[in-house]
Amino acid sequence: MMYSDEVIDTVRAANDIVDVISQYVKLEKKGSDYFGLCPFHSEKTGSFSVSRRKQMFYCFGCHKGGNVYKFLMEHEHMDFSEAVQTLAARSGITLPQVEMTKEQKERASLKSRLLEINKDAATYYYRLLYSDHGRHALEYFKGRALSKETMQKFGLGYSDQYSNDLYQFLRRKGYSDELLKQSGLVTIDEVRGGHDKFWNRAMFPIMDQYSKVIAFGGRVMGEGEPKYLNSPETAVFNKSRTLYGLHLARRSRREGMILCEGYMDVIALHQAGFDNAVASLGTALTTGHAGIIARFAKKVYLCYDSDNAGVNAALRAIPILRSAGITPLIVHMDPYKDPDEFIKGLGAEEYEKRLEQAENFFYFEAHQLEKKYDTRDPAAKTAFQQELAKKLMEFSDEMERNNYVDAICRMFQIPAETMRRYIVTLAQQQTGLTARRPILSPSPKGKKGEKKDSGIVKSQMLLLSWVVDRPDLFSQIGELITPQDFDEGLLREVATLLYQQMKEIGIPNPAAIADRFDDSDDQDMVTHIFYEDVRILHETPEAEKNRALVETLTRVVQNGYDKKRSAMDENDPLLITMVIEERAKIDKIKKMKIINA
Repeated sequence: MMYSDEVIDTVRAANDIVDVISQYVKLEKKGSDYFGLCPFHSEKTGSFSVSRRKQMFYCFGCHKGGNVYKFLMEHEHMDFSEAVQTLAARSGITLPQVEMTKEQKERASLKSRLLEINKDAATYYYRLLYSDHGRHALEYFKGRALSKETMQKFGLGYSDQYSNDLYQFLRRKGYSDELLKQSGLVTIDEVRGGHDKFWNRAMFPIMDQYSKVIAFGGRVMGEGEPKYLNSPETAVFNKSRTLYGLHLARRSRREGMILCEGYMDVIALHQAGFDNAVASLGTALTTGHAGIIARFAKKVYLCYDSDNAGVNAALRAIPILRSAGITPLIVHMDPYKDPDEFIKGLGAEEYEKRLEQAENFFYFEAHQLEKKYDTRDPAAKTAFQQELAKKLMEFSDEMERNNYVDAICRMFQIPAETMRRYIVTLAQQQTGLTARRPILSPSPKGKKGEKKDSGIVKSQMLLLSWVVDRPDLFSQIGELITPQDFDEGLLREVATLLYQQMKEIGIPNPAAIADRFDDSDDQDMVTHIFYEDVRILHETPEAEKNRALVETLTRVVQNGYDKKRSAMDENDPLLITMVIEERAKIDKIKKMKIINA
């Protein structure tokens, strides 16, 4: 749902960032700010800072930062609307509701009722597991070395051997046959009446990322097919967008996610301390799965079965994960088939080593490709190397491609320059380009991605920090420098928003500025400007501050005029006027006593 700027500002202002973050991080006041251990990376010395004045957080270790919305989005993996709703509820603010159509109300009501049914069914299965009827399922779980705590954590249960037991239970709860049919838990027919989809099975509740039960998986007890059975898709369950264990893995402090094939792999890994494990419910990984994972992790450890089916599944998953901006790594389970067997056989410590030794996705692809060729034969060896070249062409970034060319050529003893020339030839054949147009040149970047001179960028960032730290200086700074003097892109956008705040309300509001940027990296940079650069100012000796500000102002003014002159003809009569104007501004800056040393 989209909310107005006014609503977003109201909710943010009603939730003091120190109070909110204190619910998650133990904070200690040091000076005007609060410090604690960063919740986004492991550290022993607290470098995570929260500022009540700025209403922002910033980690001097991992450089993650933002306002109270950004914290909830990063820590709880919410989207922006969810963060607004959470904070509004916390502060007792009623958000404006968009009137739903009749169809939308019906869909919302159906989903709500289906979630109620699933919750009741999960409770029923759970209680049955610990009854006399569920004794053999309980023994099965214990035989898989699961502790009572783990079984409770995943809500494991049992569906009775009677084929209409759950149906009768849910009917007594007041649910109609039509609603039960839509839940996917019950089938209604004229001959048999209502009967359960799951019976005589060890039950695995499937939850969404918010821990709501949306479906079930069941393993048959004794003989029977299929061995594993999942709920059909419903109004609340979409297989291609559901990951088993995500409700727990999303809160993990471990780096990346471990992607497995089955329920028991996930459960065994969580019990062994690897609480970042998820599985795609026995279905092939989809772009929907990858998109969800990308919200929580940028690295995925593929831990599929070690048989041919598992290898092929990993090969299919790699490009899907890559397209979502995720780096895949391959975990080798030999001599065991899957993580569950590996943990039982060699233990958690050895599994940790396998994670550390996880193979680069491209090396894995290259080694699997090599198996298709008898490289002792020159023709087959050439064909293999040509296929490698085609795969190397998939890297659009020149630096990344060149690094992989060097590494792969060393690995397979191929002359690197020969490989590069062949890639150029392939690209020319595919695109029809001539050799005069460089194939391996880097792709152009947008203005936000352009590399700027680090000195002037630092000066511009410091100047914005001055305004936030000393808003009383804005009346003087604003006369000398406008937002147009800042480089195009993020810096100019931040300057424009800050100048607007200073002119309209007279005080800076960095947290509100951060909200104007959707990209997480942009928000980190905004926080960097208003947090880490201010620290630089505070660490500057008082006697040096006036000189530092004068130098900063001078560089920004000179850069602004340099950009204007570069766009003018050298014979333009206004050029002399600009030079005089620039010198006058710089003279004015040098005479100013902005900071009393």
